[in-house]
Amino acid sequence: MKSAIILFAHGARDPEWAQPFHKIRDLVVDQLPVTLVKIAFLELMQPSLTDAVAELHAQDIQHITLIPLFLARGGHLKQDLPRLITDLQQLFPTVQIYIAPAIGEAPEILNGIALWVAAYHEQVVAQH
Repeated sequence: MKSAIILFAHGARDPEWAQPFHKIRDLVVDQLPVTLVKIAFLELMQPSLTDAVAELHAQDIQHITLIPLFLARGGHLKQDLPRLITDLQQLFPTVQIYIAPAIGEAPEILNGIALWVAAYHEQVVAQH
């Protein structure tokens, strides 16, 4: 069974904004070298989620794990993403899309952010 991962982010006008997401993609590929890992954006950047799913479908991918790279489950994940998924299911009925929680809901992510904040603060205090 062929599967893939889509890292789903908001998008921005500034191309540099996407650099951390490409780094995350590279790190995931390092962990899962035989798994296709794509980035898709809600708006302002390419590829769109529809384009990413179409590309994977063309490669006979049947299962996609969609990872929302959002810190919280706001309007985009509550309203926009379900509409997109409904459209995708109609366009690609043979593809199953499994949606993970917002990345910011993962305790490991929140703990990592808290550790970074504490370490950064201690570094700043130590310099002054």
